[in-house]
Amino acid sequence: MVSTLLELEGLTRRYGSLKALDGLSFSVPAGHVVGFLGPNGAGKTTTMRAIFGLTDLDAGTVRWNGIPVGQDQRRRFGYMPEERGLYRAMLVGEQLEYLGRLHGMSATQARAAATTWMERLGVAERAGGKVDALSHGNQQRVQLAAALLHGPEVLILDEPLAGLDPTGIDAIAAVLGEQARSGCCVLFSSHQLDQVEDLCESVTIIDHGRLVVTGTVDDLARSGPRRLVVRVEGDRDASWARDIAGVTISEVDGGAARLVLESSVDSDPVLRAAMAAGRVTEFTFERRRLSEVFREAVG
Repeated sequence: MVSTLLELEGLTRRYGSLKALDGLSFSVPAGHVVGFLGPNGAGKTTTMRAIFGLTDLDAGTVRWNGIPVGQDQRRRFGYMPEERGLYRAMLVGEQLEYLGRLHGMSATQARAAATTWMERLGVAERAGGKVDALSHGNQQRVQLAAALLHGPEVLILDEPLAGLDPTGIDAIAAVLGEQARSGCCVLFSSHQLDQVEDLCESVTIIDHGRLVVTGTVDDLARSGPRRLVVRVEGDRDASWARDIAGVTISEVDGGAARLVLESSVDSDPVLRAAMAAGRVTEFTFERRRLSEVFREAVG
């Protein structure tokens, strides 16, 4: 059984009349990659900053291994903020070594770790260049290297996949999986729900600073009403399904209509309506997608 490492309990933060966090509580277990989701302004970045003491809380506690988090604990955390946390005019290799030293590593240890992570993340050839000369994707890779240098036991990443091409996404996804398998506690936010679904064992969704959904990806995919995917040749908007009682069109993507069926609805009438509209090339029941879970959770 996996023990819980990071616990957030009753986090509350107000900015004037705005309540950015409203009694938020959830936990992140060791050895898991947990997706931290919510619409813009939901409180995700405020939560991550609170874990590192960068945002004062009006109430609530962050604990790691049952101990309230302080500076000693945070030295064993890794943080990748959405905003660049790097010195843009500093050379990449020197900067990573410097950040390693700030975490208490010796010069030799910091240099070796910087080299290892630059090679692992594909930016070793950029070591002698300045951060502001890097592409957005390579800046993301250097920022991740900075978070990983000291071998953190907790890894908090704010939008690490933003702006990356598929190769960059694959590289960072592989690293996150490796970190979790080594026993690290990984929490990351993203609006790219397809990648989150592939990467994460579980997700936590917040809205208006409150927890609205949490659970494993598999459990959430199996929950709720039945999902049916129907593709009718030449049909692009699933107009044939709009008047079927007890059937809701969740989305139409590339001609494939994803339908939500109430418990009383049999699939046979749906099939007959689809066949009346044209040649049916797909008719399959499907797990609930994370994008559907998200939309239902946040309205």
